[in-house]
Amino acid sequence: MASIAERDEISSASEGRDGGAKSLRKMAAVLDSFSRARPMMTIAEMSDATGLPKATVHRIVTSLREVGLLDQDGRRQGYRLGLKLFYYGSSVLANLDTATRAHPHIAKLQQLTGEVIHFHMFDGSQMVCVEHEEMVASSRTIVQAAPTYCTSVGKAFLAFQDQELVRRIVAEGLHAYTANTIVNADALAAELARVRAQGFAIDDEEIELGLRCVGAPVRDSSGRVFAAVSVSGPAERMPDGRIAGLAPAVIQTANDITAALAE
Repeated sequence: MASIAERDEISSASEGRDGGAKSLRKMAAVLDSFSRARPMMTIAEMSDATGLPKATVHRIVTSLREVGLLDQDGRRQGYRLGLKLFYYGSSVLANLDTATRAHPHIAKLQQLTGEVIHFHMFDGSQMVCVEHEEMVASSRTIVQAAPTYCTSVGKAFLAFQDQELVRRIVAEGLHAYTANTIVNADALAAELARVRAQGFAIDDEEIELGLRCVGAPVRDSSGRVFAAVSVSGPAERMPDGRIAGLAPAVIQTANDITAALAE
């Protein structure tokens, strides 16, 4: 049986771990409050966004600033995410073998369809292209970054996320890129329900006129959707009938990539 001193030591260690975890969660909440729509925030704004007291936010911000995770703009009394986070993100992407494992399946899908293939991952705000495949003679530009609510890769990802993230995306604003862009929260919710039911998403000239895409979700080893793969092509080559025919191939490619990542 443990002595009183040993029990006190175990209790203190447990309390220390719990306290440390709570502090980390609060720091994460402060960092999560920043977005593309809110790149700079004051202490008061961070407090409102997180629900944490201003004194707590001030203490956290001071610590994050000291280690370079936040930068301060003295003229505006505001804070923005620090460059060190960019270095961390770049290191993560550089060390991921996701694109390497996905490439054979992306190349196969390109050969099958003859269209541009994109593989996007979510960066916390939008979908970022980490791998693509197209014909050498193609003149279409690569979509490096894509909104979640009006692209096939974005909707294929967003449909399988919790409602908190969907609400945050809506709160950041649903900008109309074309007359087809979904800009209503209820319409987006219905669209995402449709994506979940059929297993794939369609971009019907929603981000660019003359461009249609079909995308499917990619999961990590835990089954969480974190990325998506898509086929993109000119609207005249992507009528509804071809979209319906391509969807099973895109879904299969997404499933093949998921399986490759689990190996």
